[in-house]
Amino acid sequence: MTAGSAAGDDDVVVRAATPADLPGMAAIYNDAVLHSLATFDVEPRPDDHYADRLRSEAPGDHVLVAVRQPSAEVLGYAFSGVYRPRAAYDATREVSVYLADVARGRGLGRRLYTELFARVDADGIHTCLAVIAQPNPASEALHRSFGFEPVGTLREVGRKFDRWVDTALWQRRRPAAPDAGP
Repeated sequence: MTAGSAAGDDDVVVRAATPADLPGMAAIYNDAVLHSLATFDVEPRPDDHYADRLRSEAPGDHVLVAVRQPSAEVLGYAFSGVYRPRAAYDATREVSVYLADVARGRGLGRRLYTELFARVDADGIHTCLAVIAQPNPASEALHRSFGFEPVGTLREVGRKFDRWVDTALWQRRRPAAPDAGP
């Protein structure tokens, strides 16, 4: 993807993440740690931060990357993972998407989520949840476009950049299978 091209260009591929992608993913994540409310981490994480997620074989757990070809530069990633470590939540996943600055506003988050939700739906995951720091109209619009609905706001649950931050919980239930008819 060149400075003037769109994230949807043929040189960007969405695929399952590999260990070779971890440094690029960490760079994107750590930029969010230091400069945004996209995560409530306040200290950068090491390159292997997502290594355990890559090894997960649980249905519904996915880590996808969007990479520029042929350089394999990571432009963004999305993941689905355990919401709560209790058996009753096995069909629920928390999801998130992170993009490099150069990839924002170009449709790449949509491409990542399109593939992610195809996979979690195929795995039979019933509910996906997203936690969105407030305010974040761009993230809310993206999630709404995938069928998420706001289901609640937690007031002043995080403190970052010397201020209290609310989070909104958004929920997406798996689309119903088409009715086969009588």
